[in-house]
Parts: sequence; structure tokens; C-alpha cells
Amino acid sequence: MAILSTILLVALTRAEIIDRFKAAPVTQLDGLVQVYGDCPADMRREYQLPVASFTSDICRKLYAAERKRQVKFADPGIIIRIGDVRTNITDVIARPATRDGGAKFTRIYLPSPSGADLGKLRHEVVRAFYRAVDGVNLDDTGVTRKLRESDPVTRVEDIQAEVAAWRERGEYAEGKTDDDYLKMLRGVHLPGVATKADVSTFASRLFLYPELYAMPFCGKYAACSFREAVPLAKEDPLVRLAAYQKIQSLMLFGSGHGDKMNEAVEAYAKFLLELARFKLSGEELLNLLDSADTKLKGVLEEE
Repeated sequence: MAILSTILLVALTRAEIIDRFKAAPVTQLDGLVQVYGDCPADMRREYQLPVASFTSDICRKLYAAERKRQVKFADPGIIIRIGDVRTNITDVIARPATRDGGAKFTRIYLPSPSGADLGKLRHEVVRAFYRAVDGVNLDDTGVTRKLRESDPVTRVEDIQAEVAAWRERGEYAEGKTDDDYLKMLRGVHLPGVATKADVSTFASRLFLYPELYAMPFCGKYAACSFREAVPLAKEDPLVRLAAYQKIQSLMLFGSGHGDKMNEAVEAYAKFLLELARFKLSGEELLNLLDSADTKLKGVLEEE
């Protein structure tokens, strides 16, 4: 690579060499990211700022995922140079280094900015970020984990997979307890969005239970579905009490997942409130429940 660079440099005119040396870098994110253009002016205009923005966006997400405040850098922690190759070479070449004072930084070279492997670049930026900000060297597994944690969608997927492993197979991540998983179940991990797991978790809550295990509904039912509760509420006032107490729980589990989910939650809350009052006919109550069920089924449907 060094020999090739020398050959290319010799092939340039004196004016072109001076132009490249004088070209200013794009610096972003309080000095953490710096992008140089070892290429003609038109390529710098086309790629220098987008590469800097791409890198900075990744770092911002990492800061947010770690709940860290941005650090000011007198010297950049991630130095990217873009080459002048216009064909689609996918190479992303990363070189970790350490300054005299002990600060770690990383040089990344993109011979062809138009053809660079963005997945590889993304991983090298994550690795470089943690070297510069935390002074740690991540292996490939650690980079992948941090990258997934920084993206809201993949972070939620991992959380829900972990909760599913606990619920379905009794598996516990190191250091976590049942209380931790119950908090994860109640949490809104992707505000304004209802995932399939969110809807399934909410649907699993659509049952009524007596306040005391020793006092089953109608003297014999340890639980009942909302639909089963309609005729039972006429016989046992404890069913109506359980319906009223259930409203707060459903609001806790269902809110914060977008408009469609909120409409379904409100529909179930209305049904439960009317079931607790028990002033409507059984048919009217079932119509309210049917409406709520329809709204819940429509939460995951694309518009």
C-alpha cells in the first residue's frame, strides 16, 4: 500500500500535490472525528462531509447508548482518509495507534469512498470510538454487541429475546433476577412503536384473577378470560372488582407503543370499566370487547 501511494503521488502534478496538502479536514463531534481527502477537489466535495456525518452519527448513537456526555478532543480519536480511487474497491483499512501521552486513536483509510464496505466501516468506527473514548480494545463480538445496543430496533430485539428466554425456558442472564425481567416486561423500549412481542405480552395480560388465591371466582375459578368474565360478573361481585383493578395494569403494560396500541388499550379499559359498573347488558359488554379485540389485532397491520 505504501509503495502504491508513492507511485500515485509521483504521478500527480505539483499543483495537485499542493492542493491536497492544503485541503482542510472536516472535523466533527467536538474534535473526535476528522476526515481528510487525499483526492481531487470534486471528490472531497462529494465524499468528505458524508463520510464525516456517517461516522459522527454512529458515534452519537454510541454516546447515547452508553449515556455518556460528548468528550472534547484536542486531537482527533478517529482519523479517516479518503482516497482517489473511483472504482468500487471495498477496502476499509484500520490502523490503531497511540500518541506520546498515551491517548489511543485510530486511522482509517478508504481507498475508494464510493465503494467502501459500509458494514466494515461501521464496525471499525465502533472499535475506534471505544479506543478513543474509553481506552479499550473491543473484539469482533464486543463490537457487534455495542453496535446492536446503539440501534433502537436491534436493542429491543435483543431485550425481547432475553425476556423470551426467561419466560419460555427459565434462562437468566448473569446478575439478573425475576424482578429485573418483570421491569423489562413493563418497559417501553421503543417509544411509539408496538412490536410483535409488545402485543403478545399485552395479550397475555387479558385475564382476570381473584385478589386472593383462596377466594376463586364463583367459588371455583382461579382465573377467567375477559369474555368468560361477562357472565361470571353477574354471579360474583369479585369479578367486577378484579375488572376495575385490572385497568391500571393494562394501562401500564400497553401505553407508550403508538396510537394504534393506545386505542386498543383504551378500548379494553372502557370494557373493563363498564364490566365493573355492570349497568350494560351482556351483549353490549361483548360488543365492547369485540371492538377492543379488533383494535388489538390491527396494531401490527400495515397501513
